[in-house]
Amino acid sequence: MGEKTTTDSEEHSIMLGFEDPMRIDPRRDRFPCCIVWTPLPFITWLVPFIGHVGICREDGVILDFAGPNFVCVDNFAFGAVSRYIQINKAKESSLASGLCLFSEEEGTHEKEPTWDDALRKGTQEYQHYSYNILTCNCHSFVANNLNRLAIRSGGWNVVNLAALVFLKGRWVSKTAMVKSLLPTVIIYAIGMLLGGWTFIASCCVLAFLLTGWFIMGTYCFKKLIQL
Repeated sequence: MGEKTTTDSEEHSIMLGFEDPMRIDPRRDRFPCCIVWTPLPFITWLVPFIGHVGICREDGVILDFAGPNFVCVDNFAFGAVSRYIQINKAKESSLASGLCLFSEEEGTHEKEPTWDDALRKGTQEYQHYSYNILTCNCHSFVANNLNRLAIRSGGWNVVNLAALVFLKGRWVSKTAMVKSLLPTVIIYAIGMLLGGWTFIASCCVLAFLLTGWFIMGTYCFKKLIQL
């Protein structure tokens, strides 16, 4: 009864035009002002904290850098969203909601950039970039846009973005969590059965090398990882 009442209330609100614009709707792949994550085949199975990320417009449409000179719009490259982090743009972003500001020097009204304006510029920029999983990837695209939005004062890169999603990301559902983690469990179980601790050591070395590459490329050789 409770669930039915909630549904009826939501439908009534929508009919009256009161639908919450920040409402998450996984069935329609709508995640307003969110960072979204999904597993990468093979790579995530071996190194679970690595995956594919995107960032969403105010209407919830997902944008993700998926290949050379190509940003996907409303078609998340590697499947449905598994985890997300919704950003409170009023508190965490320096951008307003498209207010019209008056310039005393020029005597004109100028529209202040919005969330979507920033993402539009980021998309246009990355449509001219070549994709490279080690130097210019989906994390670069999202970090670039977070800096444009001045989320938490900026300073975003591929390392702290990956850490944020891994530690703070919310699962869309229990089903999404199982679908994401089950291949890893199966691969590691088979690996332990056939290769023992040698397999585990190999996966640890792979994780260490990838993590080391991005940390070195981000903090020691700052022009190595594209933002």
